[in-house]
Amino acid sequence: MSILKDQKRFHDIIRGRIKQNFKKYVTHGEMIGKREKEFVKIPVPSVDIPRFKYGKKEQGGVGQGEGKPGDSAEGEAKPGKGEAGDQPGEHSIEVEVSLEELADILGEALELPRIEPRGSSNMSTEKHRYSGRNFVGPSGLRVFKNSYKEALKRSIASGTYDPENPIIIPIKRDMRFLTQKPVIKPHTKAVVIYMMDVSGSMGDEQKEIVRLESFWINTWLTKNYKGLETRFIIHDAAAREVDEETFFSTSESGGTLISSAYKYCKKIIEEDYPINEWNIYPFHFSDGDNWSGDDTRLCINLLKDYFLPKVNMFGYGQVESKYGSGQFYKDLEKHLPGDDRITLSRIENKDKIITSIKDFLGKGK
Repeated sequence: MSILKDQKRFHDIIRGRIKQNFKKYVTHGEMIGKREKEFVKIPVPSVDIPRFKYGKKEQGGVGQGEGKPGDSAEGEAKPGKGEAGDQPGEHSIEVEVSLEELADILGEALELPRIEPRGSSNMSTEKHRYSGRNFVGPSGLRVFKNSYKEALKRSIASGTYDPENPIIIPIKRDMRFLTQKPVIKPHTKAVVIYMMDVSGSMGDEQKEIVRLESFWINTWLTKNYKGLETRFIIHDAAAREVDEETFFSTSESGGTLISSAYKYCKKIIEEDYPINEWNIYPFHFSDGDNWSGDDTRLCINLLKDYFLPKVNMFGYGQVESKYGSGQFYKDLEKHLPGDDRITLSRIENKDKIITSIKDFLGKGK
């Protein structure tokens, strides 16, 4: 029991350290690279545990013996190198933390409300589990423990049980077998569709911000939806679907037509994700440049007529770039004022990622 208590105490300490330095971990890109299935390796400052070092019995007690203040405690002192510093060294250890645990910490740190699924939240699925017991069944489903209990009860009830010679032999009527029982579970499904402008003005720093933010968005949505699906679209003047690695590494040049991404996203939803069965979350990241006012009007019409009535939430994140005008954010503010079905967020730098996550997920949609 003491080992379990120590493990729980260590877990609580690590959780506290992560919450205390949460802002640092949100912007820690190396951490995401250390994902292993459902776990992430997180470097946390180590705690040096005091320990006793035992000497020979004939030596003096504590504070006794030869020596002067400043002498080496173990052997001959040797000169050091470099100048003395005034700050302690920092040591860290890597600790595995589950994505579900990270989602809990994210939710607590940002005070995120739990999501209320829409669409398929009223649907249910029937699954069968071997949780029942029956008198008949194949030998492979025989439950020895239950069969033995029945034989023991029969033996005691009939007066044949001998404590001095407790031999219990189950007979046919004692046998118990596993049987299937239907289990009704609410069924909710969700997909996140990420779209990103990969034109020349979106550099490595901007893509790293999108990579970090999408990781935390996925972590929270996976906490709320089991079996979350993720799709990725990149665009400049044309859009195409790619895998996750390509999404965060591709660079293009040339013009930008944001509508190309919105049209492709619409196509994916119509072909693969019926809105009465899926919770749908499109996120678009850009530096705000678009080819023309006509294309911006086309995007706004697509948002008004198609996306906003059908999806849980449409998120637009504008990543600041010295090469981008940022006009698209202003146009969305102008043409969709006060519409809480779309969430706009400015992301000036990595330090603003936390604020942006709160913008996107703080409404509980």
